[in-house]
Amino acid sequence: MADSWAELKKECQQCRGCALWETRTHVVFGTGWENAEILLIGEGPGQHEDEQGVPFVGRAGELLDDMLEMIGLDRTKVYIANVVKCRPPQNRDPLNVEQDACMGFLRRQTALLRPRIIVCLGRIAAKAIIKADFRITAEHGQWFTRSGVQMTAIYHPAALLRDPAKRPETFVDLKSIQAKVQEICTRTELKRDW
Repeated sequence: MADSWAELKKECQQCRGCALWETRTHVVFGTGWENAEILLIGEGPGQHEDEQGVPFVGRAGELLDDMLEMIGLDRTKVYIANVVKCRPPQNRDPLNVEQDACMGFLRRQTALLRPRIIVCLGRIAAKAIIKADFRITAEHGQWFTRSGVQMTAIYHPAALLRDPAKRPETFVDLKSIQAKVQEICTRTELKRDW
């Protein structure tokens, strides 16, 4: 039987596949347009996301919104998910066992979406989605194709908050994403006020 968004979300909210369920406040399933051609994938929820049950709602989320706006997008035109759906304690990197426990949910979300473009936000998502030896400093902004889906990675918004010197190269990456959306997406209209 094929998944539905409602069934998948319910199953995910009841998950006890790894130890993170013991410390979570909310499962952070994902948010956005369920017919989006663009899927953004982060590594996992932080404190604000755990409190609200929505990905990218803290300072990094505000910056992500600004980044999307720069290229004529917003949360109504994309879908945002994470590799892990529960917050790792003290915002540490998710362990491999935690990523493995959640990967099935992300795969099923991707199958429901059938995106044309996947943008990994940061090295952990890029290593989980694009390739295990992905090097964010050397390979950000490069395009990869898997099963007909165009994939790229950019610096995580939290990394840009810590190191604003990375912002100019991220702007170049965002413009590349904008061009790719214009090239291959048929249902995504970019705002023209940029």
